[in-house]
Amino acid sequence: MYSKEDTREYQKQTADLLKKAGKGISANEIEALRHVLRFHEHRYYILNDPLVSDFEYDQLYKALEKLEAENPSLIKPDSPTQRVAKDLTKDFPTVQHLVPMLSLDNSYNSDDLFDFDRKARELTGLPVIEYCVEPKFDGGSISLIYENDLLTRGATRGDGVEGDEVTINVKQIRSLPLSAAFSSYGIQQIEIRGEVLINKTNFARYNEKLVEQGLSPLANPRNAAAGTLRIKDPKEAARRNLEAFVYHVSYYALEKGKKVPAELTTHAGSLSLLWDLGFRSPEKEKRIFKGIEGVIKYCAEFETGRDNLPYEIDGMVIKVNDFALQEKMGMTSHHPRWAIAYKFKARQGTTRLLDVEFQVGRTGAVTPVAKLEPVGIGGVTVSSISVHNEEYIREKDLRKGDRVLVERAGDVIPQIVKSLPDARTGKETAIVFPKTCPVCNSKLFKEEEEAVWRCVNIECPAQVVERIIHFVSKDAMDIRGFGEANVRKFYELQLLKDIPGIYTLDFNGLSGMEGFGQKSIDNLQTAIANSKKQPLHRLIYALGIRFVGETTAKTLAQAVNHLLDFKRFSLEDLQNLEDVGPKVAGSIHHFFSNKSNIEMLELLEKAGLQLKNEKKQLVTGGNLTGQTFLFTGTLPTLKRSEAEAIAEENGGQILSGVSAKLNYLVVGEDAGSKLEKAKKINTVKIISEAEFLQLTGKK
Repeated sequence: MYSKEDTREYQKQTADLLKKAGKGISANEIEALRHVLRFHEHRYYILNDPLVSDFEYDQLYKALEKLEAENPSLIKPDSPTQRVAKDLTKDFPTVQHLVPMLSLDNSYNSDDLFDFDRKARELTGLPVIEYCVEPKFDGGSISLIYENDLLTRGATRGDGVEGDEVTINVKQIRSLPLSAAFSSYGIQQIEIRGEVLINKTNFARYNEKLVEQGLSPLANPRNAAAGTLRIKDPKEAARRNLEAFVYHVSYYALEKGKKVPAELTTHAGSLSLLWDLGFRSPEKEKRIFKGIEGVIKYCAEFETGRDNLPYEIDGMVIKVNDFALQEKMGMTSHHPRWAIAYKFKARQGTTRLLDVEFQVGRTGAVTPVAKLEPVGIGGVTVSSISVHNEEYIREKDLRKGDRVLVERAGDVIPQIVKSLPDARTGKETAIVFPKTCPVCNSKLFKEEEEAVWRCVNIECPAQVVERIIHFVSKDAMDIRGFGEANVRKFYELQLLKDIPGIYTLDFNGLSGMEGFGQKSIDNLQTAIANSKKQPLHRLIYALGIRFVGETTAKTLAQAVNHLLDFKRFSLEDLQNLEDVGPKVAGSIHHFFSNKSNIEMLELLEKAGLQLKNEKKQLVTGGNLTGQTFLFTGTLPTLKRSEAEAIAEENGGQILSGVSAKLNYLVVGEDAGSKLEKAKKINTVKIISEAEFLQLTGKK
């Protein structure tokens, strides 16, 4: 889409506009500003190769917002600012596709593909057919209409003839341009088909945030992407970071007197046209083969590497490349005769839901776990799956004895996709959620805003065991050799009854136990002793305080001189800490108001654990000596902990929040409130990860 000359020119314009951004960009430069922003969106969302920092992009974006607010008559529908809607969507009207979205015929082996090729040669009368092969993306299908170069409608697949009109949410997808120069090819109206995805990294990050908030994670990237299209809050849709691949031109109307562009005589040409116009098409993944043998080999190669892709695919799509031949071959009422999907080995399977057991976690959450007839899915035998909570069971209409569809996509934990009501015999029974704890028999409690029932008895044996398992885990106190199985064994044998008991463990009593020779005992003893040296923030995280993840634990560690200082903190004091809201503050306050928890901490301190905030000795003479840093958002290449370690190794000091004491705020994607606060303090320098590394001398 952009040549090297274009890139150089836009870089010059970027530098010029950034210089003017602080003082103010004039209204007569508004169109140039829009073009520059579109260029950088293309570099970021299509090529994954940004040329400016997030902060620099934000400066230009803010400048455009300001200009449009001051000059509303200059706002255009394809302006980068017009993606985000201000209000909730009340409903999604049904719209008819210009051309029906048919299904594809499926194949599962090379014999099926040879048969497809035979039929294609018979229908066309040709001895050899040219095919275009591309990935079969596993997301939510969309249909897009552009008229006079502007995106005018986005719709879900629906029943193939009609779908839901979801234009507002489609506009949140940054890899979809709001306008594209179809008119340069003489195209007045065009309908494009594509797939909306959430890449694996963004899906994992989003689920981590849900879990931290005590919410159930999303089942898989495909359902998450498809579901996001119909979310009524477009801001929430934007937060999920959807991406889109477009892979098919289903219809186009030319301007009067215009000839069909050469690019629209073949499927491969249409993918190139879309790529050149700024869309993310499978231009780099597509391959063209004469004959079916090369197709079969490429499909096998792609299946082998599917788990290395950043997004989910479930097969390959093979299409007759020539549009004239496609027209000649035609279609059935169900699928086109000129295309076929080669499906990879199944990662779904059906089985029977035998029973549901209820497990209690370290925060008291009662989680139902479905017990299944073992079923092989994607090379793994699945016999047990979490079904999250009571509401999930009701939404899926799950019953004991049901046939259910189970899915395992990539490295995602298996999920029950749905029950199969048509297979019921009448012998199925309802799943009854318990009213009392299945372990200690205490009455269960559920907060109004939550879907989770909890056992509030902190002495509940199940919670005690889960808290110990969390305490010794790698990201907490990292006591190697003390995994889940050993914790449960020691607890059952009454060798261990609580967290402080880890540090008074009778090692002589372990002698002779199965799996515990002298070397294993010595290693465990060393690991327990080493855990006493862990810094305060690791201990705070290890305590398993609800809603307190690793980042919040660091914030808490930096806020006190001694962990027990939190006994004196009010809810207001806690909420004054960086990124600690009312819910998190309430959980922390509740923990430190509990007498048993205080007694546990006192025992841990007597055992030699570090409850004081011993600030790291600052490195002197480093490139960052005397400078203070704070990191926010998702950095491109570094974890936040890695970036903080680099800063400290070079003499820098990490602060817990934005203030006048802060020298540098290093921002990544989804920077949030810290960035907004920093912009209001003139002395804080806002930089990217790359600029931070330059300061250290590492780049």
